[in-house]
Amino acid sequence: MRRFVLASASPARLRLLRDAGFDPEVVVSGVEEDVDDVLELARRKARAVAASQDDALVLGCDSMLLLDGAVLGKPDSPEAAVARWQAMRGRSGALMTGHVLLDTASASEAFAVVSTVVTFGTPSDDEIKAYVATGEPLHVAGAFTLDGRSAPFVDSIEGDHGNVIGVSLPTVRRLLATLGISVVDLWS
Repeated sequence: MRRFVLASASPARLRLLRDAGFDPEVVVSGVEEDVDDVLELARRKARAVAASQDDALVLGCDSMLLLDGAVLGKPDSPEAAVARWQAMRGRSGALMTGHVLLDTASASEAFAVVSTVVTFGTPSDDEIKAYVATGEPLHVAGAFTLDGRSAPFVDSIEGDHGNVIGVSLPTVRRLLATLGISVVDLWS
């Protein structure tokens, strides 16, 4: 079986991959998230980790929320998270995730960006403050999760739910196929 490496510290991405039958090694890239381009950041993360891996498949991902033309990553303070939620409530945005899969044995690369429309509910100011006080929104793109405490504040999504959590499993399957690898060959 080929080594499969996740170039991400995201516990949500790791959980999704494990639940789908993968058993990836986790190697955190340490790449600064200093650009608003999910594909570029995913590529930087994958390449940084791939540089130290022999004969491995390395998956890099990065997510951001597009709202009113602005690309929003992780909020940098509790105050920013509260303001973000107040701006998002009752509205829709696109959660975008860049995926880059590198095969270090062949130096091949496959990539995609997946977008899922998220419609937010209308939590009260008190609910938003209580949610932000948990600390959860400070660690995730867009200041929300589908698999955490903000799930009750998301009314609906259009598209791949896994993409919103952090990795699109159908996209991973397609990227593997592009590199000539069947997804079932990576099941543990």
